[in-house]
Amino acid sequence: MLSSIAGMLRSLRPRQWTKNLLVFAGYLFTIQQGHNTSVLYAVVAAFGLFCAVAGAGYILNDALDVERDRKHPRKCKRPIACGQISVAAAMTFALLLLGASLVASYKLDTWFGVLITSYAVITAAYTLSLKHVVIVDILLISSGFVIRAVAGAVVIHVAISPWLLACTTLLALFLALAKRRGEIATLENGGVEHRKTLNEYTIPMLDQMLNISASAALMSYFLYTFTPNYYTHEQHPPMMATVPFVIYGLFRYLFLVHSRNAGGSPEQVLIEDKPLLINVALYVVVTAIAMKL
Repeated sequence: MLSSIAGMLRSLRPRQWTKNLLVFAGYLFTIQQGHNTSVLYAVVAAFGLFCAVAGAGYILNDALDVERDRKHPRKCKRPIACGQISVAAAMTFALLLLGASLVASYKLDTWFGVLITSYAVITAAYTLSLKHVVIVDILLISSGFVIRAVAGAVVIHVAISPWLLACTTLLALFLALAKRRGEIATLENGGVEHRKTLNEYTIPMLDQMLNISASAALMSYFLYTFTPNYYTHEQHPPMMATVPFVIYGLFRYLFLVHSRNAGGSPEQVLIEDKPLLINVALYVVVTAIAMKL
């Protein structure tokens, strides 16, 4: 019993919940407005709901892909693939968790509920079929990051700069491309037996796409820091101090992708690579200070 519960909790993939920290972007980039405690509670609740919905999605994905995962050198150790929990039990738990989370999201905020429902639908479409469609699979992965950022702003009723959303989109594409590159480089036969769409990609092509998305992400972030706010028309020069951290973060990640083939698991890279983790922490601190000036 305890083993099954532990397996179910592990199937929620807590390590990947770092992706959901994007819901705090709206709070961080509008911190100069002097948010009260209730606003912070709303963002924390939004983070928790995204973790629950994403976790349910991971379980459904593992249940449907159990045979493919058993051929994967790393995924074969997941609770469902290794037989720690049954597919039926996993599906039941995931559907109950998903339903409860969606109901709670609408109670928190109607538009937030709409966004997290959209995220759940996109995740389901990706899991069921679209992850096998070349390029579309990458776009769907990146859309999940953008929805998180938008939902975090919606739940506290603030507006995010379009340039920041553009940067989020491009950064999400960058991470999705790095993930595909890591899968091809790690798996035997380019990962064709694990996922057919990997046969459509090549490492040189993905490297070109990575360079394009990284360059465009940097440019959009520069424009975000250099130009007046789209809604208030106020300039915020102190945000330019965050640019070096963004440059280092992208370059460090590219270094890890090429030298250590670390792109296959972005959440693991963030947790395990100390220079990158320190850089992110410093970025958050400097951003908070800059927004207060």
